[in-house]
Amino acid sequence: MNIEALQGVGAHDEVGPLSVGRPSAAEVSAGPSFSARVSGGLQELNGQLLAVQGDLQRLAVGEVANLHEVMVRLEESRIALQFALQVRNRVLEAYQDVMRMQI
Repeated sequence: MNIEALQGVGAHDEVGPLSVGRPSAAEVSAGPSFSARVSGGLQELNGQLLAVQGDLQRLAVGEVANLHEVMVRLEESRIALQFALQVRNRVLEAYQDVMRMQI
């Protein structure tokens, strides 16, 4: 058994102490808010859907050279839209569960 390999196992200096309680103001404001993330994700999805719509219009006219790329982008946008719908459904279910709770 190699003992030198086991010497590296131990407390890691990069892991700080666990803080219990409310996060500090610096920790809260460090990242974007939930609404900003949702808004950004929806804008990205909308841009992707609009790009695919343009690709489909160019395909209908016959201006597209590579059908495979258009179909891959179409499938990616379909999956992204399905994902967004599933997230929306889960959020609505969670909201309804909270509203049904008795205090």
